[in-house]
Amino acid sequence: MIREIARVLLAVALLAGTSEAAPPESSLGDYVGTYLNQPGRIFEIVAGDELFAVQDEAKYRLQPSGVDEFVNAGGEKVSFRRGPTGEVLGFTVQGEYHVRQSTGVSAASAALARPRPAGEDQPAHYQYHAPAELHDGIAVGDIAKSDIGAAIAGTIVRRVLDGTYRDVHSVLLYQHGQLVMEEYFYGYSIGRPHQLRSATKSVVSVLAGIAVDAGAIPGVGARVLPSMKYTSYANPDPRKSTMTLANFLSMSSGLDCNDHSSTSPGRETLVDEAPDWVKATLDLPMINNPGSSGLYCSGGVAVVGRMVENATHLYLPDFAQARLFGPLGIARTDWIWDYTLTNADKQYSQIYLRPRDMLKLGILFLDGGRWQGRRVISADWVRASLSEQSRVDDTAYGYFWWHPWLNVEMPGGAQHVDLNAAQGNGGQKIYVVPQYDLVAVFTGGDYNSAGSPPNKIMAQIILPALISARTGGATR
Repeated sequence: MIREIARVLLAVALLAGTSEAAPPESSLGDYVGTYLNQPGRIFEIVAGDELFAVQDEAKYRLQPSGVDEFVNAGGEKVSFRRGPTGEVLGFTVQGEYHVRQSTGVSAASAALARPRPAGEDQPAHYQYHAPAELHDGIAVGDIAKSDIGAAIAGTIVRRVLDGTYRDVHSVLLYQHGQLVMEEYFYGYSIGRPHQLRSATKSVVSVLAGIAVDAGAIPGVGARVLPSMKYTSYANPDPRKSTMTLANFLSMSSGLDCNDHSSTSPGRETLVDEAPDWVKATLDLPMINNPGSSGLYCSGGVAVVGRMVENATHLYLPDFAQARLFGPLGIARTDWIWDYTLTNADKQYSQIYLRPRDMLKLGILFLDGGRWQGRRVISADWVRASLSEQSRVDDTAYGYFWWHPWLNVEMPGGAQHVDLNAAQGNGGQKIYVVPQYDLVAVFTGGDYNSAGSPPNKIMAQIILPALISARTGGATR
C-alpha cells in the first residue's frame, strides 16, 4: 500500500463521517488558508459544508469539538490559535505549532469543497452526454445503446452530486468495446492525472510480467535475493533464500511485513522512514514459510520493482514508458511517478495516471494482454494475475490484483458477482468484469474511510442493471 497518511496528516488526517455544524463562536471560513508543515511542505485548510485539510491533493475531514477546536482521526485535539484581533494565526496538535502562511488556498484544493461549481451541482440539472472522441485508441459510444442505460448514468451522477456517494472524482464505464460514460467531479478533468495510491501495485505487477515475458526475469519462480546487490541481511534465516518473485507478488513472502498490524516491524509507516525500502523489507524477520500465508505488505512492492530494475537495467518509470505506456499510446508527459524507494520520496512511489489511461490498463487485461490487437503482455500473465494466488485480508489475491466479490441485491434474491480489481485508498479502482464485458474506473478522495463509494456504486447501481439486462428483468 502506498503510505496512506502523509507525515503531516498523522497530525491532521481527518475523521471521516458526517460533519456537525461549526461551533457558533466561529465560522469555518476563519480557518481557511495555507499552513506550514515543515520546510518545503505545506497543507491547506479548506471550508465548504465542513472543514478539511488538503495535502498532495488528498482531502481529510476535521470534526468540530469546541470553540476553535477539532479532532483528528486519532482523537487528538487540533486547536487553532487566534491573534489579538481574532484572526487565526495557526494551530497546535500533539504539541507542535503550525503557522498560517496565508488566507488563500489553491483553486484545485478549493474545488474539493463541492462536487461541481455553484450553479452546476444541482442533481436535477444533469444531462447525459456521450464521452468525447479523443482519437486516443478508446472507442466511445452512447450508454443508451449499452446494457447499462442512460438512466443508470443519471442515477450515478445525481447520487455523487447529492452526497450519497461522497468524494468520487471520476466515473468511467466501458462495455462492449466502447467508453459509454465519463464524468468528473471536484475539479478533476479528463487531462488531469490522479494519484492511484495502492492501485500502483497493479502497475508494478504488469511491469514484472513484461520483464518475465521478455526473459529478463526467468519466471515467477525466480529467487529474489540473488537478484539484489546487498551482501548481507539482518535477521538471517535460511527461508529467505527460497523467497521467489511469485511470493512477493502474492503478498506471501513469509516476512514479518503486515501493513494492517500495528505491531509488525514491516508495516509501511516504519518501512517508509527507511533510507532504503528494499533493504528494510528484506532485513525483516521471517514469521512464515514463503508461499504459506498472505499478509498485506507494501514493502514487497518495492522489492518487486527493484527486481525488475535490476533485471532490465532500467529505472522502473523508464521501463514502464518503453514497454507499457508507450505501446498503449500514453505519453511520458501524461503521467507522474516519483520512484526513489527511499524516505526522501514524498509521494511514496505512487503513480499518477489520467483516468482514461487507467481505463487502458483495464482494457488491456479485459482483452487478455492485447491492445488494439498488439500483444503487450502475455495472456498467461493476465490469467495468473487475476487468479487466486493467496488470500489477503480474507480476500482472494492474485499478483498485486485483488479478486473480490460483491453481493448484489436483486428482486429474485441476492447474487454473488466476482470482480477483478486494482484498488487504492480513497476510491481508486480499475474493475475488470469479464462476465459483463465491462471495465469500470473510479477515482476518489474518500481517504481512510471504512466504506467504499465505488463498491457501493457497483453493487447498488451498475451490476443490478447488467444482471437485469442479461436476465430480461427490471432493477429496483
